[in-house]
Amino acid sequence: MIGSAASGSAVGLADEIRIIGLGLGLTAVGFCDAEPMESTREVLIERREQGLNAEMAFTYRNPHRSTDPRATLPSARSIVVAALRYDTEMSQRPLGESPHARVARYATADHYRELRDALSVIKGHLKGLGHKAVVLADDNAIVDRAVAVKAGIGWFGKSANVLLPGMGSWFVLGSVLTSAELVPFAEVLPDGCGNCTECLDHCPTGAIVAPGVVDARRCLSWRLQAPGDFPVEFREALGNRIYGCDDCQEFCPPSRRADRRGIGARVRDAEGSFIGDTGSWVDVSWILAASDVELLERLGRWYVPQRDPRYIRRNALVVVGNTAGELVDEQLETLVGSYLDGDDDMLKRHAVWSVLALGRHSLLSLGTRASDPVIVGEVAALGTDWLGRGRLGAGSLGGEALGREVGDGV
Repeated sequence: MIGSAASGSAVGLADEIRIIGLGLGLTAVGFCDAEPMESTREVLIERREQGLNAEMAFTYRNPHRSTDPRATLPSARSIVVAALRYDTEMSQRPLGESPHARVARYATADHYRELRDALSVIKGHLKGLGHKAVVLADDNAIVDRAVAVKAGIGWFGKSANVLLPGMGSWFVLGSVLTSAELVPFAEVLPDGCGNCTECLDHCPTGAIVAPGVVDARRCLSWRLQAPGDFPVEFREALGNRIYGCDDCQEFCPPSRRADRRGIGARVRDAEGSFIGDTGSWVDVSWILAASDVELLERLGRWYVPQRDPRYIRRNALVVVGNTAGELVDEQLETLVGSYLDGDDDMLKRHAVWSVLALGRHSLLSLGTRASDPVIVGEVAALGTDWLGRGRLGAGSLGGEALGREVGDGV
């Protein structure tokens, strides 16, 4: 337990908690009541009915639970809400013979672990004083952005991110539900976006369909985490992203200013990194060649559907098609070719797209590929309407015709 065991008042205890939290490196600490968030529940249900959550479950799975803190801690009276600024320094893309994929800044290191560690200290302090307490961070039991706004830490931006005054949105959020009464509760901050629409204007897929409303069916961050095929219509927009998308934050003026000034940024160690870093860039050839065990050992912190590494490979194949260009060598052709010859139909379809996007049509005519029904079907499905750079002629191509046409470089 930290500090005095005898707090003179609820106000005094709140001050203790704030001092402890800030001392542990948290950027902001606020407090709100633990009453059900009825308006947030209505929004979740409405957007789910509209399909805006796509396949995403998380807090949409059970809106009654995720908007009622007492569903997790029945004796909850207050919520401690914390924000932790994560590092936003982007290293330069590595130079070399292999294409690299970009990782969103919030995922370059395990920022949630650091946040949970700090919240756990606060939890321990509260329990040491005889109160009940539960830590929630990146947890479907609470809509963390809603309680952050309720606690006066920030406001809902038009990107649907929470923005902290003067510091933008480069934060991870977490909470401690507690039976303690921590007052005074904060007032909700006024909107700080004004007439700005930068995030809406620059979303690469138009996923921000209205101020504060994101259609997950179009959001690259979600599409990278969703099961099934990556939608063809969004593959070019994916560019070099392998996990997450920062565009709405990078174009946000408050976030851009905070990023440029390094406000709240963490200090790197002597080697310039943090323990457990994934880093800002991942070698795509390594992803395509790595085993399941190797992928999950290095990238297992990412949300991967069903914990199945094939989805990481799926995304990597799209990145190859978008970025490899002149970096394609015999080794990379062999790696992509292994997916054309493999028995995973989903990865085979994405390998076809990658090959066509790179203009390497002849790879589809090697060996038995020209008569492979999955390859032939994918070429026919893509036709002339696909969004890649290496277009084929219109019409379905049978096995022999595919080999002939591709062999001629059509």
